Amino acid sequence: MPVAIVTGASRGIGRGIAEELARTHTVVGTYRGRRDAAESLRQQTGADVLQCDISSAADRQSLIAHVREKHGRLDLLVNNAGIAPRERRDILEASEEIFDEVLSTNLKGPYFLTQQAAQWMVEQGSGRIVFVTSISSYTASINRGEYCISKAGLSMAVQLFAQRLAAGNVQVFEIRPGIIRTDMIRAVEQVYEEKIAAGLLPQRRMGEVSDVARAVRAIAEGQLDYSTGQVLNVDGGFHLRSL
Repeated sequence: MPVAIVTGASRGIGRGIAEELARTHTVVGTYRGRRDAAESLRQQTGADVLQCDISSAADRQSLIAHVREKHGRLDLLVNNAGIAPRERRDILEASEEIFDEVLSTNLKGPYFLTQQAAQWMVEQGSGRIVFVTSISSYTASINRGEYCISKAGLSMAVQLFAQRLAAGNVQVFEIRPGIIRTDMIRAVEQVYEEKIAAGLLPQRRMGEVSDVARAVRAIAEGQLDYSTGQVLNVDGGFHLRSL
């Protein structure tokens, strides 16, 4: 059975992806703090769950070592783990501490985890890598600049790794979710629902984690293997521009 790492798998989009992939893959799901949520994922899907802070070099190395030792192969890496800033502040008042925290988890961590995974995949002769980014990679939110910059950086990471790994038969993709119903937006969910009803999205509904999971499914099954570097907008048409 193919092996997939899904980072940030205990809740939200990551959990939806892990649940979807568990039907066909051995899933190694990482979590940082919510052991209860990770344990429920293990019980529900049989996933191999592992505590891992993606911002930590030691944790990233331990993750890859664990998968090598226990499973012996890696077919798919889904870079999903990410955090929002602990405080939303105007960019003229934002702190360097929070900037470093967000960038370490959202950008540096996935970048260097991908480096390790990619080396292994090239050795194997094949593999697929997915970066879950956000519409915030190109949509300016001036009260959470750290988050936007981290996601914009991931978008470039996709292009870099796709170019570098294509000759090694490793395909790299970006999935760019829009407004998805998760814990992260719970506090402002009603506001988003009102904006969607008023026409914010061409497809007038909020996205669900299953929408993102199905995009990962298409990649995992090899349906996009001749499209490395592709961006999949899972956003209800938010990216469309019209007059």
